[in-house]
Amino acid sequence: MFLTAILTTFAAEIKVLAVDKVSQVTGQTDRQRQKPTDSQTESRFGLRGTDLGASFEHNGKLVFLFGDTWPTGPNTPDRPVDGDSIAYSSDTNPDNGLKLDFITAPDGKYGTVKIPGVSLAGFEVPNGGFSHAGYMYGFYTTAHRFEQRGVVMGRSVLARSKDGLNWVKVLDLSSNHFVNVSPQIVDASKLKGFPVKQGKVLFMWASGAEYRRSSPRLAYVPLKDVDKKSAYRYWDGNGWSPSEDNAKALFDHPVVGELSVAWNPQLGRYIMLYNSDKPRGITLRSAKTPWGPWSDPTIVFDPDRDGYGKFMHISWKVKKADSVHDPGRENDYGGEYGPYMIPKFFKGTQKNATVYFLMSTWNPYNVVLMRARLSR
Repeated sequence: MFLTAILTTFAAEIKVLAVDKVSQVTGQTDRQRQKPTDSQTESRFGLRGTDLGASFEHNGKLVFLFGDTWPTGPNTPDRPVDGDSIAYSSDTNPDNGLKLDFITAPDGKYGTVKIPGVSLAGFEVPNGGFSHAGYMYGFYTTAHRFEQRGVVMGRSVLARSKDGLNWVKVLDLSSNHFVNVSPQIVDASKLKGFPVKQGKVLFMWASGAEYRRSSPRLAYVPLKDVDKKSAYRYWDGNGWSPSEDNAKALFDHPVVGELSVAWNPQLGRYIMLYNSDKPRGITLRSAKTPWGPWSDPTIVFDPDRDGYGKFMHISWKVKKADSVHDPGRENDYGGEYGPYMIPKFFKGTQKNATVYFLMSTWNPYNVVLMRARLSR
């Protein structure tokens, strides 16, 4: 009976009241509004475009892990095309936008992440991070490949760093269910029915190696043991197993790729955001506990209603409806993905909350700050 209850979703409790773009965060010019972006990354850091932007707090600042990054100039060892970049921010009011300062190479332009022995080429990207014991920790995908059935993300590794550019691999995490990972640190004493009774626990919600073709799963590890693969436990639908092979999907929706999960104290729920093609858009689900049951999906961002022809490009092969595209990409559609929430900015009451997240738009290839108003 307990297993059936967990694997069954319930009607969506969270209603989306409104969603809007606050600002374009990266690039030089906000293509929609024709004004400087929040960070003016081309002139300040030599950064033309990037995506993703999973965030966490570290040493009093917000750190953002960006994916494949395009330089304004030629390839260099410090700035290869599709290398990954990292920024930080001290902003406290997201309604005014989000200014980023990128971690730089010796020449003052942005630098790229290096993990000895780990490839970080295209499609090999960070997808979540956390702070622990004075280090930045990050989950990275690597060893991607193209097959007839589509992109396979390869595998994931956990790495740590002091400076944000030079990382050391801690462990190989997964080549199956836990490749795109959204981590959150939780106080175990606040969870009922959880085997760990006290101390900090790292929860990891994740999608699999099949690019945007899996349902999410859940694992945890006591934070003090995060460097020990033997300490990881996987939700099997009824309890916690030491084997990843026993991990069960939290719900059935095999379209998940990039995802983020965070506790929302205003609504008293965990919120999950992910990009979906069925139905199309950025999808929200909620749950009272990390393992669920998770609600039915609700669309937060509808690209046709909220994005295309505004700040996401419509191919000129279809109609000439906007000019927000990257140079030379007039016939490439934009697309929404990578909805990474910023929990530090959450605000509201017990019935209404405002959630902020970064979202990538593909064309233009940059990141925007989004704001969603939710009600329970």
